[in-house]
Amino acid sequence: MSQPLRTRIDGGGTPRSEHWGVDSEYGTLHDVLVGPIDNFSWQAGNAVAQRTERVGLTFDKDVARRQYREMTHAYEQAGVTVHTLKPDDCLPYQVFARDSSVMTPWGAIIMQLHMPYRRGEIASVLRFYLEKNIPIYDMVSAGNVEGGDFMVLKPGVAACGFSGERSIGPAVNQIKAWFEAEGWEFLTYEFDPHFLHLDVQMGMIAENLAVLCVEAVEPSLVDWLKAKGIRILPVPYSDAMRLGTNIVALGNERVLIPSSSRNLIDLCRAEGLEVFDPDVSMISFGGGAVHCMCQALKRDPV
Repeated sequence: MSQPLRTRIDGGGTPRSEHWGVDSEYGTLHDVLVGPIDNFSWQAGNAVAQRTERVGLTFDKDVARRQYREMTHAYEQAGVTVHTLKPDDCLPYQVFARDSSVMTPWGAIIMQLHMPYRRGEIASVLRFYLEKNIPIYDMVSAGNVEGGDFMVLKPGVAACGFSGERSIGPAVNQIKAWFEAEGWEFLTYEFDPHFLHLDVQMGMIAENLAVLCVEAVEPSLVDWLKAKGIRILPVPYSDAMRLGTNIVALGNERVLIPSSSRNLIDLCRAEGLEVFDPDVSMISFGGGAVHCMCQALKRDPV
């Protein structure tokens, strides 16, 4: 029996999904959705990609594909089942599966994307959820908002950043209203478009442990995270602009970090965490790293 297109109950009280869903960024990851590498090419649509173009680096598709396989192999080594969107020749940034949808305890939210060359990505992700019979909590209708700005920090607490560009206030507030109706606390955080997404500034590493570019964010965000009992591993601005906070918690004291993020890798190993560190540099020069390339579909509740 297929799932209805929307499972959200108006006013809250939506039942949790029995098989799919997440209630944190760090519960043990079992299933992950990644985009295909087939059609990827650099597009100068953000500060990272613009710098890549400015310094004269050259895209190598074979290297990108080899690095992509290294990343998916890391997931498999960690016992994670990898699901892949069907490639579409018209979508050069489809590899960044983080943005077209996000997962909640109640099912997926289908997002809206800002850049014209990315707007078609919601078609492939919608087909994926329907074909896999994965619940769809709802679809954003109030404007563009992208998954790189959204995080389920811990049970009962979520956050979404917005710059007025990739994600805009009305769309973020639509999601906020849904979560608050379900009894969750939901932080909205405004930042400069230079940073593209919230996951260029912070990421959850493990329970109550985050990486954060402290010098790039407002003190109010630092204070809010600390008030939630979340300890911070700081990285400098230079690391953030090389996607040094763009990481994926795997659960059970394990974390996936791009190999270029040497400072964070050292900090995490000093914390006693197991680090999986694939080289994704040829992909990240286009503006996204491991967090941008995935959407958690199923994590253990915490």
